Amino acid sequence: MNLADALDYLDRHQNLEVSAGKIEGLSLDHMRRLMEVLGDPQRAFPVIHITGTNGKGSVARMITALLVESGLSVGTYTSPHLEALNERIAWNGDPIGDDALAEAVSDVAVIEPVSGINPSWFELVTAAALAWFALVAVDVAVIEVGLLGQFDATNVVDADVAVITNVGFDHTDGVGDWRRAIATEKAGIVKTGSFLVLGETDDDLRSVFTALGPRQTWERDVDFGIDQDLPAVGGRLIDLHTPLGSLEQVFIPVHGAHQAANAAVAVAAVEAFFGRPLDQDVADQAFAGLTIPGRLEVMSRGPLVVVDGAHNPAGAQAAAETLAEDFEVSGRRTLVVGLLAGRDPRAMLEALDVAGYDLVVTCTAPSPRGVPSVEVAAVAAELGAVVEQGGSVADAIDRALAVSGAEDLVLVAGSLYVVGAARPHLRWLGEQADRDDRDDQDDRDDRER
Repeated sequence: MNLADALDYLDRHQNLEVSAGKIEGLSLDHMRRLMEVLGDPQRAFPVIHITGTNGKGSVARMITALLVESGLSVGTYTSPHLEALNERIAWNGDPIGDDALAEAVSDVAVIEPVSGINPSWFELVTAAALAWFALVAVDVAVIEVGLLGQFDATNVVDADVAVITNVGFDHTDGVGDWRRAIATEKAGIVKTGSFLVLGETDDDLRSVFTALGPRQTWERDVDFGIDQDLPAVGGRLIDLHTPLGSLEQVFIPVHGAHQAANAAVAVAAVEAFFGRPLDQDVADQAFAGLTIPGRLEVMSRGPLVVVDGAHNPAGAQAAAETLAEDFEVSGRRTLVVGLLAGRDPRAMLEALDVAGYDLVVTCTAPSPRGVPSVEVAAVAAELGAVVEQGGSVADAIDRALAVSGAEDLVLVAGSLYVVGAARPHLRWLGEQADRDDRDDQDDRDDRER
């Protein structure tokens, strides 16, 4: 297979990420069978396994950076991707190449008929990632859960370190003791003998996780945490501690107090893995080069354009709070927003504080699950926002930029699918502007000559 063939093969399988299909018969039987036929590659390396309602992708990137800076060969598996499938499977922080991805998928495609099962898209991609990590002989794999935990395809691994970032309102109908129900699903990644790093601070949920028999547990704000967190130019300046030591004046080049909490979880997870404290220099260097695409990512300035993949109310609220705390905006504020079905549009838009924007431009997220732009606009208007109904993500961005000046802010948010479409369009606009500036300079030079 070449890459096009590999992607076509995957697309012939059920993909619940892009459909509104209901998950039936939750089980790990298919994944276990795939792994068995592949020779159980997931047992070839230790694993740091991460779940949580929010922050798990950021924590995965932070852990990866700390491990790579410590000299290890690190495989990282995350989801979803923003622009290309390659982003999900990385080695030392770099996405897998096209040829290697095609080969990894081909290896799984060969054994699918032998397996006797009909795996899903996500199961196949997960199997390809785990097999590739074994092939390149990583020292450790950092694996992000796709959905919840207990029955997620990634849970064929046995976590050396199991990380829970938090428990929030997502993937739930909100009926009954939903927090405990979600916690129970996420706790499924904690195996007997795992070292548990627990970022959730609700004491009532602690027993849900510790009942699974971890060999040791570190809890945020009990055993590890943030001692100081200050906004800084381009990020945060933090002091933190773990049971093994402390780190001071660490600069993380990402925005939001929630990212400081994520950094504390990441440091604790790495120290739990090593069984020793991190050197200050290692932490400083690892975080200095940290990037988290699509998470309060500054795409351009003049106007300030920020993209954020907040996809649930807690993430949307964190984005709104961070914009208020970390960014100074003297001009107008415009929000470009698109949503996916399955979330409460009103709760999402309230969390984003749509009424606080001078203009809201709605779009339809580029997914079969995308809520039509007209429906998003209607809810935003009910909440008191000044709204223009847009079409595509690109069209909505173009409209937002057309009414924005150098001192203004444009936030693009509401879904990772929206951000995934926004980033290449914004890069293209930047390249066009650069070309126009060069042409203008050439014209001026010609006139002067």
